[in-house]
Amino acid sequence: MMPGEATFLSAGTDPAPRVDAGALEELSRRGVPEETVTALRPKYVSELPARVDWLVTMGCGVAYPALACTHREDWGLKDPTGGPKEYYAACAEDILLHLADLRVRMGIDKTGHMHKGDTDERD
Repeated sequence: MMPGEATFLSAGTDPAPRVDAGALEELSRRGVPEETVTALRPKYVSELPARVDWLVTMGCGVAYPALACTHREDWGLKDPTGGPKEYYAACAEDILLHLADLRVRMGIDKTGHMHKGDTDERD
């Protein structure tokens, strides 16, 4: 949805030993290239840069104040782990809705260009 417009990084404070099979299946079902899916691995927050522009937590109830950021928000997603395929599909749809909203708030138009002065700098 936002290729070339932003770099997305994912990490956790206590990552699983492997990416959830249901999540990988949902990504494949949605057309994410196989080489991208197979390259995914759980990472620790300590592997992220010391500062990010936008920090989004997914609803796991874990705040990570040690990671400096310009903007921080929580999307309050329901964890689909261990549930049926429908849970993963619903979570993916929620993420897409949040990304569309984030794109607007970041000031990115449909051509992929960011408009200066249009970004949201709330804390």
